[in-house]
Amino acid sequence: MTENWLARWVNGRIGWHEADGNEGLKLHWPIDAGRVLVPLCGKSADIKWLARRGHEIVGVELSELAIRQFFSEQNLTFCFTPGEFLNCYKCSELPIILYCGDFLDFTGGPFDALYDRAALVALEPNIRPYYADHVTGLLKPGASKFVVTLEYDQNIVPGPPYSVMPDELIRYWDDLKQIEKKNDIDNCPPKFRAAGLTEISEVFWTSHL
Repeated sequence: MTENWLARWVNGRIGWHEADGNEGLKLHWPIDAGRVLVPLCGKSADIKWLARRGHEIVGVELSELAIRQFFSEQNLTFCFTPGEFLNCYKCSELPIILYCGDFLDFTGGPFDALYDRAALVALEPNIRPYYADHVTGLLKPGASKFVVTLEYDQNIVPGPPYSVMPDELIRYWDDLKQIEKKNDIDNCPPKFRAAGLTEISEVFWTSHL
């Protein structure tokens, strides 16, 4: 997965990226303040949106190109510090720190909240349990979670991004509750429509109602 993920960024094959951020996040984000973990953050505009709401944002991303594009596109500057396993990019203007490296090597908890829009759905099924366990270990007891998943027929087109069904998600975090489900076929990566898929559900979950 590592080489494929990096190649997607180099070749610009990032159909899951939302240049203006996620609308569901802006509608439903329930947490007032705190330290927020954003795994596999890419160059998401959601990072800046969350930081402007008073959160301390810590993102982890495998692609250095994605991190540098985030700072460039959001007109932010950073201080760079190399690390043994993960390199650190600390924003000069907002409370944002992005780490570059393997998320499973990241140990910078604890966190008050989780925001996962593009991490769980990016991972192959056999990797997702390890990812979820690692996330849980980084969160404070009772931490708030905001998770966005996709549901679609993988017999028509395979991931990534992958379909993650409710029963699997609840096995990882049984405090999550579904708050919205909508057909997002018009905004999904082009390969889905090209394969003939007519429906792909974007599903919003939170533990903090």
